[in-house]
Amino acid sequence: MENVRRYRAIASLCRQAATFRPVQRISLLTQAEEWEQRAVVELEGYFCALNGCRGSKMGGPSQPSSDFPGSI
Repeated sequence: MENVRRYRAIASLCRQAATFRPVQRISLLTQAEEWEQRAVVELEGYFCALNGCRGSKMGGPSQPSSDFPGSI
């Protein structure tokens, strides 16, 4: 989880720099998006390890879990 905080902090810095550096704006926003994607992958890995990999990765619909009351 520490990596997620770091990745998101770096992404935030890239977005902030993009506001003050118009010439490099596109590059910095692209880098910010890449860092955010790394954070998402890190979170997916964390929760996959925590809960077991049940759903498809990267945006696919998750399978309902029968481990929780009230689930289908």
